Amino acid sequence: MKKLLALLLCVCMVLAFAGCSKTEAPAASASDNTASTDTAKADDSASDDAAAEAPAASESMVYTDLYVSEVTTLNYLIASQAWDQESAANTVDSLVENDQYGNIIPGLAESWENSDDGLTWTFHLRKGVKWYDYQGNEIAELTANDFVAAAKYVMTSENESLTFDQIACVKNARAYYNKEVTDFAEVGVSAPDDYTLVYTLEQATPYFLSGLTYTCWFPAYGPQLEELGTSFGTDIDKIYFCGAYILSEFEPQGHHKYVKNENNWDADRIYITEINRIYNAEAETLAPQMVLRGEADACSITTDIVDDWKANYADYLSKERSDVMWSYFYTFNFNPTYDESYAPADWSIAVNNSNFRHSIMSAFNRAYSITAYEPDDPESIMQQTITPATFCNDGTTDFAAQSVFADNAKLFYNEATALEYKAKAVEELTAAGVTFPIQVIIGYKSGDTDWENECILVKQQLEGVLGTDYINCVLWAGPSENFLAETRKAGKYSIMRCNWGADYIDPQTWTDPFDGKDNINEETGKCIGNTYNRMDSYLWDEDKAATAPETAAALKEYYDKVAAAKAEVTNMPARYAAFAAAEDVLLENAFVIPYYTSPSSYRATKINIFDGQYCPSGVSNYRFKWLKVADHYITMDEFEANQAAWMEGFAK
Repeated sequence: MKKLLALLLCVCMVLAFAGCSKTEAPAASASDNTASTDTAKADDSASDDAAAEAPAASESMVYTDLYVSEVTTLNYLIASQAWDQESAANTVDSLVENDQYGNIIPGLAESWENSDDGLTWTFHLRKGVKWYDYQGNEIAELTANDFVAAAKYVMTSENESLTFDQIACVKNARAYYNKEVTDFAEVGVSAPDDYTLVYTLEQATPYFLSGLTYTCWFPAYGPQLEELGTSFGTDIDKIYFCGAYILSEFEPQGHHKYVKNENNWDADRIYITEINRIYNAEAETLAPQMVLRGEADACSITTDIVDDWKANYADYLSKERSDVMWSYFYTFNFNPTYDESYAPADWSIAVNNSNFRHSIMSAFNRAYSITAYEPDDPESIMQQTITPATFCNDGTTDFAAQSVFADNAKLFYNEATALEYKAKAVEELTAAGVTFPIQVIIGYKSGDTDWENECILVKQQLEGVLGTDYINCVLWAGPSENFLAETRKAGKYSIMRCNWGADYIDPQTWTDPFDGKDNINEETGKCIGNTYNRMDSYLWDEDKAATAPETAAALKEYYDKVAAAKAEVTNMPARYAAFAAAEDVLLENAFVIPYYTSPSSYRATKINIFDGQYCPSGVSNYRFKWLKVADHYITMDEFEANQAAWMEGFAK
């Protein structure tokens, strides 16, 4: 099995290389990096086999599962959370899509071309695509103007889109957002006619095409947007659909029902006719029992019950696809807001001490705590960089293999080194007036058994290496609902495992958590600060920076290096080297501890996930389009055979 996983990683590397270098355009797509006037044409050959296997139009194929996190909005133009984007992924189509191997293929755009200077992208839309309401009533034809209206909505600061940064590469987008340009006609998005859409960019953007499956680039019916404004997407009667499915029922903390859009342009490859998603706060516990009773078609199998399932329900057990779309890492919180009883003032002094941070980093046996998710082979998903290995490549070298990372091993688990850092930190922090042991609040989500088990392992292991005379790890269970807003964003932790999902195939996407994506300065309207470490004040507050000059200087160095990397848009090796140098600042200063990528976790499912669309960015992985519900739960043997078939197909 390990050999198979290793082979899969190699395949994923090739996939990421092809997607990221963009100098080799996949069949049926335009090159995403080369300045070309070649037109991308639809390639229907890939769909021949799938169409031949499609069920008859009259057949019903129903899928049912449970979900635990309710969506906060149906407004996909402002949403940034994965569970908020899943609905749009299935109900609104995008200009381009990904096939099951990650290649970019036509979607709502049948073809496209890029100008010689790389600045202008022209898309030619399908005719006859319609908008429908939640009852399935036809509203109007989709036109290029709907993309223009959606872009204007995202770029209007009053709408508070959390995904604006993804579309800010468009000419004058940021100027319009900041009110420096008031006439939207000066922004680089236009519709010369109903079926032609043109984007003009501020500068050549290497990742542009790969980012178009992110929801901020989706269309929305213009007249409805203009009428509803910020009320758009607040319920199913305030949104229209043009995708594979129509959201026909939506009861928050109740259920969601999706029905197949029989009139979709790709209807022959939409096999599941009805999707029922049922809310339950205890879904993690209840869903496995519902699977065994035949009441649900899928569920996660957590590590605390996997041995029982291996012994008693092996015919139900398989795995998820492992991919590099998500990177998980531990962050240090430089602005804690938890209760005074946990001595946040002591933590604030300690976290600004480099030796203290490095003592934690060196004492952290990541392979040990990862067993909460991957008990069989934890090192197979452990990462040495924030940008996952195999995610992208500059044409010759995997980003994570850049030479600047060659000595990364010295940063990580080494008990002797950790104790050396501890001794230095104790001396310095004692002189600064810190009281030991330092309280270390480790946050996790209530009801997430695997995460709780991970935190228990982290506590045991850190205290075991560094001693309870130095640190006292306190496990804090955050709420099961609104966890992100009430925990990380609220600053109620000392260290915590966080994550980020790629928005496009380029290392720049992994700077977003630390590059001010969702932190707006009220006076300037500009994004600032390191939001995941809550370090923004060190950039603009001179008094705060003066209290920790080394921290402030390191953060400024990171920002300067990111800016330099973003400015390099033609020389890919130089661009990647620059981003690697920036990321190295976070690692060398122990601001962030790389952890793992999404594991191939155990689950029970009736779906062969390898039939579906795939890409390590955007929302392709959320789409049910192309998937089928089998008449039985996929076994491990079937999973491995399906995985092998996927790898063989990719090799072709």
